[in-house]
Amino acid sequence: MLWISEVGMVLLALLPDFLLLLGGTALRKVLPPAGWQALDTLNFYLLFPALIFISALGAPPAGRDLMILAPGIWGIMLFACLLGWLVRAWGPARFLDFAALWQTAWRFNTALAMVMVQALPAEYRALMSIAIGLAVPVANILAVSALSRGQSMGLVKTLKLVASNPFLLASLAGLLCSVLAVSLPEPLLLALQKLAQAALPLALLSIGAAMQWQALWRLDRFQLALNTIKLLLMPALMLLICYLTAVPAGPALVLVLFAALPTASAAHVLASVYGAERQPVATLIAQSTMLGCISLPLWLLLLFKIYPH
Repeated sequence: MLWISEVGMVLLALLPDFLLLLGGTALRKVLPPAGWQALDTLNFYLLFPALIFISALGAPPAGRDLMILAPGIWGIMLFACLLGWLVRAWGPARFLDFAALWQTAWRFNTALAMVMVQALPAEYRALMSIAIGLAVPVANILAVSALSRGQSMGLVKTLKLVASNPFLLASLAGLLCSVLAVSLPEPLLLALQKLAQAALPLALLSIGAAMQWQALWRLDRFQLALNTIKLLLMPALMLLICYLTAVPAGPALVLVLFAALPTASAAHVLASVYGAERQPVATLIAQSTMLGCISLPLWLLLLFKIYPH
């Protein structure tokens, strides 16, 4: 059956992430803690901005697509942000550590999104690039604002940090180039693509080095709540809204698939740079990825039942 091959594709897409996590664990003692911190800093200032820029540089958004995708993407992320705040009492006492974990409720795995969209009909695939371009600035504004607040910064300094955040600047630059149909010189574009290709592998190695694998099987109620928000409640609400409002098949498939994505490894990079505890964030990212192996194929199956192709 067709859906079996598509489910298999999801599992195959997640397998390299686990291998890299295992590799990071094996290499944990090769680098001192300062070395892994330096790797996270490199990711923060150079590699992830390149990945975000390239992702946002996708197909220029059409007005009709924006009218459907923008409210859906921004609304579901704010919904996850609110739900995460409601379980604040279950999280770490220090706000900075809570903020580092809180952001996993609304962040999303960009690389996996670009793999997953291959399961959709070809005419719908460009919509995922638009969705990512819309989501990246909001995800980073929310995350950087929360982490800056966790460092007890004043409003002016927080706004400066948000405005100068490399992730945000890269996403806005990519969107601007996409909307204005700016063509980058080929050597520059290739250089950025090479940097982007290095971002996720290095981030996953660093996550593997920081995490405690035994914690994967001991989800506390805060971790369970955040994973439930990300992998179940977000896509369930998005599917219900799309169904009740008769959203066309293409945008509906992309919106629900986007909402169902596991959280992003970029959350670990930000947590590390802002001085939050790295290990709990690394564990939560791994939990989200592992649970996504179960939830994503089920969401795909349900979507193809509702929107046959």
